This record gives sequence, structure tokens and C-alpha cells, in this order.
Amino acid sequence: MFRFARSLFGQVVIALVLGVAAGLLAPEFAIKLKPLGDGFIKLIKMIIPVLVFCVVVHGIAGAGDLKRVGRVGVKALVYFEVLTTVALALGLLLAWWFQPGVGMNVDPKALDASAMSAYASNADKLTSGGTVDFLLKLIPTTVVSAFATGDVLQVLLFAVLFGCALTLLGDTGQPVAQLVDTLSLVLFKIMGILIKLAPLGVLGAIAFTVGRYGVGSLKQLGMLVALFYGAVLFFVFVVLGLVMRLSGLSLWKLLRYLREELAVVFATTSSDSVLPQVMAKLRHMGVRDSTVGLVIPTGYSFNLDAFSIYITLAAVFIAQATNTPVSTADLLTILAIALVTSKGAHGVPGSAIVVLAATLHAIPAIPAIGLVLVLSVDWFMGIARALGNLIGNCVATVAIAAWEGDIDRERARRVLDGDLPAMPDAAALGHADGR
Repeated sequence: MFRFARSLFGQVVIALVLGVAAGLLAPEFAIKLKPLGDGFIKLIKMIIPVLVFCVVVHGIAGAGDLKRVGRVGVKALVYFEVLTTVALALGLLLAWWFQPGVGMNVDPKALDASAMSAYASNADKLTSGGTVDFLLKLIPTTVVSAFATGDVLQVLLFAVLFGCALTLLGDTGQPVAQLVDTLSLVLFKIMGILIKLAPLGVLGAIAFTVGRYGVGSLKQLGMLVALFYGAVLFFVFVVLGLVMRLSGLSLWKLLRYLREELAVVFATTSSDSVLPQVMAKLRHMGVRDSTVGLVIPTGYSFNLDAFSIYITLAAVFIAQATNTPVSTADLLTILAIALVTSKGAHGVPGSAIVVLAATLHAIPAIPAIGLVLVLSVDWFMGIARALGNLIGNCVATVAIAAWEGDIDRERARRVLDGDLPAMPDAAALGHADGR
């Protein structure tokens, strides 16, 4: 029991129980705990723009010569967009069908918008006007302004240009690429420190939710979590299972092959810590080095299947919880905007809240501050997000390698069947291939 209480997961569970108890026994006091949740959001939001920049630049610069890998890159982008669209549509359909937020009757005016006011203003500017205005607003006034305002989309645009420029420079740009890589390591350490405050954020968010809206609100939140996990499981075993079958391999055997890495991601809710091991194992099972080096790092920013499900599911949930009418046109708009905002969001806990806020501003009628409701269970949803994203990127690498002819299928089958050792030397990857 003591070991459980010392773990971050155990502390989050304890905070969740204490928050529910505070909301039931002392609702007025519980409502006053809301700044804990708001403060946690602000701390996470503080680091996201620079973190997104470093991850995207590292992924693109690590791919090598743009001309040499151009064909694989195009196929990867096509695959990413198709699978992301399927994931986004799945989240919309499930939210529309099961209506997890109906019955909460949350008054958005009762929510304190101070924690999100600055970013909400930027997101509102992005989504106002027509399509041309929206696209023009993706271009920051200056590079510094994109980071200063915390505008994820503008940071992403600059990161893509920066990464491409580093790749074109070749060896000349390597010192800068290494600097960005080192900076990302520092940022991940900072994120690790901030995530230790997650129990306080959960305590404040769940205490406020129960204190303000009663224990009945937990039913909808629990349904949201269960629905999200069900959606991720469906996507993994049906959609990705079909992709693996078309590639001539078994999804279940791949999951068994990656079981150690999946266990680490489950415990940490972040897939970054297993990036080198995953790349080593995919190379070991017969996928060409260049394909692994391009698809995996790029997929970490551009192929977030479970995250995409989360965005549309949570957006519609907030609309239902706040009794906001959502038309078919609104659903299609959310889908279109999410195709953009889902790019560059990383599997680090907390980034989901920021990107979800940007997506919500595509529909002005949906109160973006309603995402504080999702915060109370975001940690638990983050487990499925990280696992789904990791599995999706591994399947994407196998599928694109099969499409391009960059995989030794016979070796892959032998490795997945256990006929060959499944313990490659991760150190052989080198610094450029991972962390």
C-alpha cells in the first residue's frame, strides 16, 4: 500500500478519492479548490509551444535528405491523414451516438475562465473569419510572437519550416539540430517535474466538479472515460488490426513483441521514454533503417490516432455538458479544424488540454472553459492516449514499410513468432535516432 501511495498513479487515485469526498462532504470548500486545477493547466500550457517546436524539428531533421526520403515521406503523410481522419470521425460518431455529456447541465458562466483567458483569446482569433483568414492567421507576425502567445498552430508552422531548413543544410545544420535535441531533453525533464503536480490538479478539478454539480456528474465523466477507452480499443483492434492484416502480419503478435514498452507507457502515460527501444525493435524485425528513422519520429507529432479520437469526443462532450446545440455543420467544422490542431500535439500529459481549447474555438458557441470538466479525468484518459498513439505509430511504420517494400516479411514473422531473439541492442541506435 505504501509503494502504491508513493507512485504518481497512486497519488492521482488518492487525489481523485479525496476530491470526491471533499465535493460531497464540504461542497463550498471543494469549490474553492478549483485554482489547483487551473494552476496545473497554466503550468502545462507554459511549456507546450517550445516542446512542440523541439519535437517536430527533431523528427524532420532526423529524417535525413529530404529528396532521398521524399517518397516515403509522402506515403507517410497520406497514411497519417487517412488514419487521423478515421480516428477523428470515430470520436465524433461515438459522442453523437452515446451522448456522454447529456444530463450534466453545466452553466459555463459559473466556470472561472481566468486560467484560459490568454490562450482562449488567441484561439478565438485563429478561428474567426473565413477560411482564407484562418489560413493567414496560421502565419505568426514574428517568430517570437508565436511562442509568446502560446499559439500551437503558428509554432507548428515555424517548426516544420525550421526542420526542413536544417535538413537541407545537411552537416552544416547538425550543431543546431543537436542543440534543439538537447533542449528537448531539458524540456522533458521540466515536464516530468510539472507532472508530479498532477495529483493537486486532479484534486482541485474533481473537487470543484463534484462540489458544484454533485456526485451525479461523476456518472457522465465515468461514461466519457469508458467510452474513450472503448473507442481506442476498437480503433486498435479493428482499424489497425485490418492495416496489419493487409501488411501480412499479426497485430496481436506485434503487441506481444512490444509488451515491455507498452507497460512503460501505461505507467508513465508518455511514449517518449520508449522511443529508442521501439525504433530498435522495429529495425530488429526487418524494417529498413531509413523508414524507421523517418516514420517513427514524424509520427510522434503527426500521427496521433488516440489523441485525435480524444479531441472530437471531448469537444462534443463539452457541448453536451453545457447544453450547447451542435449541428451537423458544426460537427464537420470540428472535424476539419481538428485535422489541423491535432498535428504537433505530443503524447506528453497536458498538451491535450491546450490543443482541445484551440479546437473548441472553431465553434464559438461551445464554451472552451468547459474543458475544466475534462481535466478531472484527463490523467486517466492520457493512459489510453499514449498507448493508442504508440501502437498507431508502430503499425504505421510496418504498413508504410510494406507499402514501400522496406520490410523483410519473413524475418518479421520469425521475430514476432519468437523464432528469433527479441532483444536488440538499443544502444546501436545512436544519439540521432532517439533519446
